[in-house]
Amino acid sequence: MGIQEVGLASQTCATIELLLDAELDVNLVLDSDRTEERSVGFLLFCYELRKGRKLQPTTLEVATPAPQCCNHTHSDVPCGVRRRAVSSKDTGALVSRKCRVAAMAMQLQRSIVAQTKRHTASLIFLHGSGDTGQGVRAWIKNVLEQDLTFQHIRIIYPTAPARSYTPMNRMLSNTWFDRYKISFNSPEHLESTDSMSSVLGGLIDEEVRAGIAKDRIILGGFSMGGAMAMHLAYRFHPQVAGVFALSSFLNKNSVVYQVIQNAKLPMPELFQSHGDSDQLVLYEWGKETCETLHSLGVKTTFNTFPNLHHELCKPELEQLKSWILHKLPDNEQ
Repeated sequence: MGIQEVGLASQTCATIELLLDAELDVNLVLDSDRTEERSVGFLLFCYELRKGRKLQPTTLEVATPAPQCCNHTHSDVPCGVRRRAVSSKDTGALVSRKCRVAAMAMQLQRSIVAQTKRHTASLIFLHGSGDTGQGVRAWIKNVLEQDLTFQHIRIIYPTAPARSYTPMNRMLSNTWFDRYKISFNSPEHLESTDSMSSVLGGLIDEEVRAGIAKDRIILGGFSMGGAMAMHLAYRFHPQVAGVFALSSFLNKNSVVYQVIQNAKLPMPELFQSHGDSDQLVLYEWGKETCETLHSLGVKTTFNTFPNLHHELCKPELEQLKSWILHKLPDNEQ
C-alpha cells in the first residue's frame, strides 16, 4: 500500500476519505496538536460508521509541531515534528457523547418522501434486516403501485449501518441490531439495540428541531424494523403518537415488557399485522407479542392476513395508512 501526505484543511477531508477508500495509508500534516488530532479522530469515527468497517490504528498518522531542540533531523522525522498514529477513538473531550450520537444519526443514509403540503407530522419507517431505506420504499411502491404519501406527513426511510450479523455467520448486513439467533426464546442483544436506539433518537430529535412535536411522530417498521421501533418507542420515546410493527416480534422476556410494567405511564398505541403463513418470523411470535403488550396496558390492534408469508401486501398497507391518518390527522383541513 502507498502512503499519501496531505494537510487537514477542510477541503481535504473528501480527499482523505478517497485515499482511505483506496486502502492507502495517510500521513496528515497538522498546524496544531491535540485539538486537530481529535478532529481527525472524529473524521475517522464518522468514516468507520458510514462504511461499516474498522480502520487499523496505523492507517492514519499525524505529524504535528513539537518543541524545537536542535537544527538537525533524527531518523526520517525532522526535529520539531512528532508523529503518532490516530484512530477513531481519538475524539477526546472535543466531542461529547451527545455530539457523537448526533453525528451518527447524520451519517445514516435515508430516503425521504416529502409531504405535498405543509409539514405538520413525521413518520419514520425502519426496514427489515439486510434491506435499505430505499429498498423498503421501493417495495412499498411496488405493492401499492405508487409511493406511500401524505399531504402533511414527511416519511423518512433510514438505512441501518452494516454490522456483523450473528444469524448470518457474522457476515456484514444492514441490521438495526444483532441477534444471538432468530428465536422467540433467545435473549436480546441489548448492547446493539441500545446503541442504535440512541442513533435513531437523533433522527427523532431532528424532526423535533424542525418543529414537529413528538406526539406528531409515528415510529414503525417491517420485521426487525418493527422490533426496533417498539424498543425505541416504549423504552425511550413513549411520547410519540404511535408505533407499528409489520411481521415483527419481541423476544419472550423482552426488556420492553419490564420497562412498560415499571414505568406506569401512558404508552403509544400499537398497530400490528402478521401473515399466518410466515415461516421466518412465526405468526405465533407476533401474536404473543401483541397480547403481552395489551396485558400491560398498551392499546393494540392486531391484523391477521391469511396465506401471507414474510412479506407485505396491499390490504395491509392500506389499513396501515388509514391508522396513520387516524393518529396523525391533518389539522389544517
